[in-house]
Amino acid sequence: MSEKRTNPLESDCGSTTIGDAVVSAIAGRAVGEVEGVDPSHGGTSIPGDTSRTVGEFVGGLSGGGGTRGVSVEVGGEQAAVDLTLNVVYGNPVHKVTDDVRKNVIKRVETLTGLEVTEVNVTVSDVTFPE
Repeated sequence: MSEKRTNPLESDCGSTTIGDAVVSAIAGRAVGEVEGVDPSHGGTSIPGDTSRTVGEFVGGLSGGGGTRGVSVEVGGEQAAVDLTLNVVYGNPVHKVTDDVRKNVIKRVETLTGLEVTEVNVTVSDVTFPE
């Protein structure tokens, strides 16, 4: 027999809906907490584009800010996250991505009550410390 997971976002008094922007902001912050991720790069940039990247923190969440390099799909009880980031040279890429994956899952699940079904990580570049 399988154990049925109860939905912490449903109660007798109503339900809670978590928006994509909330999960995206939490995931972006969680990525920035991991050692070895370049905090100023990630995602795809277009020449002249000064938008934030995955490792940069969201400043004013109420202002509709977001992070580049973070894509999420949020359902009623689950979320899936796709990340694009850069790793600082000298850090084992497989370890950094594993740490990122674990931290994003921990933060999103703890702060939202959603089950994270997958975290896909694309490393787009290696950056060199100055």
